[in-house]
Amino acid sequence: MDVRVGDAQTSDGPGGRLVVGVIGGTGPLGRGLAGRFAAAGHRVRLGSRDVARAESCAATLGRGVVGTSNAAACDADLCVIAVPWSAHDEMLIGLAPWLQGRVVIDCVNPLGFDERGPFALCVEAGSATERAQELLPDSAVVGAFHHVSAESLLADSALQGDVLVVGDDREATGLVIALISSIAGLRGVFAGRLRNAGQVEALTANLIAINRRYGVQSGIQVAGLPRGDARDQ
Repeated sequence: MDVRVGDAQTSDGPGGRLVVGVIGGTGPLGRGLAGRFAAAGHRVRLGSRDVARAESCAATLGRGVVGTSNAAACDADLCVIAVPWSAHDEMLIGLAPWLQGRVVIDCVNPLGFDERGPFALCVEAGSATERAQELLPDSAVVGAFHHVSAESLLADSALQGDVLVVGDDREATGLVIALISSIAGLRGVFAGRLRNAGQVEALTANLIAINRRYGVQSGIQVAGLPRGDARDQ
């Protein structure tokens, strides 16, 4: 699939400063990611159904983040889907015309919660990421950022860990890995094809259980992989 990289307004193209659109970006995860992208030097468009709310959140984040509509935020090199699972399909169906030809990062975790704690939901498509690719056949969908908590992203403290990246389009996964690795303390690691997204998303339930039990913000770190080996895969 031909993906459009470097044609968004103000983009410096692959390997440089990118334009990143955060769809549904006014929630904790969206704001946390937007802040980290901006701190890494990227141009960030924070999208929302409520433009006034997006503008207010963008003003709080600073660093040149622009608040806008979800549709306008799609005019980017990479578009991050940061909505709850309950809004996932409706959002993607509505934005499909604007996401055509784009690299789309799905970081949605289909999870449920009951008196026993968090658990992974069964998704007919196999995962939220695979469902996104079904709904966006003309986009290159990549799964990433499932294990980085909103609390960690919003905190002033440094990040540390690996971000598992799954996808079928090599160019798109490479771009996402480069974006992740531009964020201080994070490293993008290729973790397989889209068909592997289900277990990546489900692992989030285990991390939430760890966080609740031990009062921490846990993440993933791949042992045995030298720091320079994952960036360009």
